[in-house]
Amino acid sequence: MPREAPYLAVADVLRVRILAGEWQIGERLPSRVRLAQEYGVGRNVMQRAVDRLIAEGLLEGRAGSGTYVRVPRERLRIVRSRHRERRASSGIGTPTERGRANAWDSHSQVRVPAPEAIAERLAISPGGLCANTHYEFLADGQPVQLSASWEPMAITDGTPIVLPEMGPLAGKGVVERMRSIGVVVETVVELPRPARATQPQANLLGISVGDLVLHIERTIYDTDGRPVETADIVIPDARREVVYEFAVDRP
Repeated sequence: MPREAPYLAVADVLRVRILAGEWQIGERLPSRVRLAQEYGVGRNVMQRAVDRLIAEGLLEGRAGSGTYVRVPRERLRIVRSRHRERRASSGIGTPTERGRANAWDSHSQVRVPAPEAIAERLAISPGGLCANTHYEFLADGQPVQLSASWEPMAITDGTPIVLPEMGPLAGKGVVERMRSIGVVVETVVELPRPARATQPQANLLGISVGDLVLHIERTIYDTDGRPVETADIVIPDARREVVYEFAVDRP
């Protein structure tokens, strides 16, 4: 059997002490130098052990202050459901979700060459021109979700909807905007994956680098099976849980 890496063994012991309540929520841990001396390991080993527990959400590092037992945050539920959207559009009320994004900031650029991975998802040639929009979604003024959207300019160029957040249908969403130019959306495909927050994502979401996030790769298709938009959505796991809801076809 391979021997466990030293930093993992140290992380296991620290985790047990934290969960046992040796340090209270919000309390600062001893310095990493002191902990390294206590366990008889190098500072790099202790650094990696603490970083692992930060990534797990047990600890948080505060610049210039030290490492603290993290205060648990309430995880609010986000329901992703085309079924609910259709009910709302038909005048049938749906329950209000706590923590639902109620505002957003956005920044769009046009004629942005599509990277290879994005081009593949949009079924266009690498470097094909797109409108690229970055979103920061807010709930009660706090960031709860990021999204980077790509729409082929072969579809929208020269139309009033080329910029998603400008023009007569600003903020109306892909389905309604595309319908206005004769493109009927039929299918939405989402591929969710667990991931770790990058430095830019952590900065925007107010979380720590390496925190667990849900990365959703979404692509929207029209009735001909043509991709009309693709997006990368990032939701911080410590703050939100995502639930998918589906309608059942009636006989």
